[in-house]
Parts: sequence; C-alpha cells; structure tokens
Amino acid sequence: MKPKRIFLAGATGTAGRATLGALLAAGHEVVCFTRSAADLSVEVRVGDLFSEASLARDGFRGEHFDAVVSCIASRSGAPQDAWAVDHGANLALLRAAQGAGIAQFVLLSAICVQKPLLAFQHAKLAFEAELMASGMTWSIVRPTAFFKSLSGQIDRVREGKPFLVFGNGKLTACKPISDADLGAFIADCVTDPARANAILPIGGPGPAITPLDQAAALSELLGREVPVKRVPVALLSVIRATLRIAGLVSPKMAEKAQLAAIGRYYATESMLVWDAQRRAYDAQATPETGSDTLFAFYETLIAENSSVARGDHSVF
Repeated sequence: MKPKRIFLAGATGTAGRATLGALLAAGHEVVCFTRSAADLSVEVRVGDLFSEASLARDGFRGEHFDAVVSCIASRSGAPQDAWAVDHGANLALLRAAQGAGIAQFVLLSAICVQKPLLAFQHAKLAFEAELMASGMTWSIVRPTAFFKSLSGQIDRVREGKPFLVFGNGKLTACKPISDADLGAFIADCVTDPARANAILPIGGPGPAITPLDQAAALSELLGREVPVKRVPVALLSVIRATLRIAGLVSPKMAEKAQLAAIGRYYATESMLVWDAQRRAYDAQATPETGSDTLFAFYETLIAENSSVARGDHSVF
C-alpha cells in the first residue's frame, strides 16, 4: 500500500513515541507537532497545540497530509487539565485539520470512557462525539491498561514490602497492552479500511489479569513468596470524602480529591469491554493484539533491576 503523509500530535509521550516508530516502520512520512523542541528523528514543528491558528500556521503550513493521528492526553486527569487537553487541544487539532482539508483522523482515547464517572472521561467522550460528527474518516482507539500503570509496586516488592490489592484482589481485571503493540495497532488504523469509522477497544494478549495474578507472577519471578496486603475499598472512599470537604476551602485539596476519585475508579473498575446489557465487564469480548505480555515485561525489569518512571500514572 502506498505510504501516507501523517501529522502526529502527542509524539513525546510513551504511546506517541511507539506510534511514531510504528508509522515509520510501515514506511509513512511523519511530521510531529509539539509544544517545545524534541528530538524525534523526524521533522518536528513547534507551536501551540491549543490554538487552531497555530496548528494551521506552524503545523500544517498549507501542505498536504493524508491523516492526523492524535496521541495527546492530559497528564493528571484533573478536570481543568482534562478539558483543556483531552477536549480543547484535540478540538483545535480537529478544526485545523478540517481547515487543511485532511480526510482522516485517528484518535487515542481510553477504554474507561465506557463508564464515565470522572472529568477526564467526560472530556474524552465530548471530543469523541465531535470527531464522529466531523465528516472526516475517523478511528477511535480505546486501549486497556498500560504496562507502566501496572508496574508501580515492583520497587516496593523488591524491598520486601507487601503487594497491595484492593478488596479481595479480584475486583478488577485487564488485558494489559504494551506501548509497542498499541503503537502498531494505531499505525495500522491509517491504512486498514476495517478500522475506519469505528470505536476500537483493544487489549494485549490474554487472559485477563487481576491484581492477585500480578502478585503471584512477581512471587514466581522473584523466587520467593510476595506477601499480599488487602486494602478496604471503603478506605479510598473515606479519603476522597475527606479531601472533598477540605477542598471546599483549599483548591489544592480539591485537586487531590479529584486524584483520589481517579484512584478509586481504577481500584474498582476493570479495564475490559463493558457489557451494558449484562452490567458486567466481559474479558472474552475484549479484543487482543500483539505479543508482548505484562509478565515478560516484569521479568525484564527484575532481571535488569530497573524501574518504570510512571510520572502522573502514579495516581492510577
């Protein structure tokens, strides 16, 4: 298939970098748009991602592009950040792309928008609706949990501390997906007609994994029993309620309350396809892609005695 010219936003994030690599591996020409200079081994154009005018002037420059790929996402998920980035920046990108006559838009979203209880989920859904109504050919990719989001306890377990689970450790499950496998899936959306005008939930290779499964895998990889400490879900609710009250007089506490709400959501909701009719998550219905597995990733981290810098993913 003839290579395409792609305009990529969000290339400095982990999923964005993986998508860039996959697009290049497929032979496409890629131009990246960032808010500051970045070494990405391709042409990088710098401008204001929140400005339709800057995107048109500094990004598209009146040139031909076959598709826009957006991997941008708010860092914290806090309401102000989410509406500014997940909705506002993506909307500016969409409007500029329409003005440039670009026919296709591929969006990286998240599977958790199926049950929207948080600001960033509503912001993502609001933009998804704008995209679907845009008249462009669109693909909305909704991945499950990322490896980095599930690797935060490796350091504490190495130190002999217990692996923390909420409730009985089986409240949630997911089919984790690696950055590389996700990037390849997103890149294929550019040329696969079966993925056009479709919402695409996607996970890595199964089966679905619970927190207790993660603890058991770490025990096997470390060659010793990893103790498990069960944390009551009610404790998260108490923390959130306390922070919400404090947030009435302190904006900083109000933001912490939002982050606590995000933490509680991820502690109690699975990252799998939601069956609205059955009111249940469905592992069997959650599509899979790629070959990278979370436990192989754990094995590498342990063998290399390395850690994952999760940044704002730590709130999850």
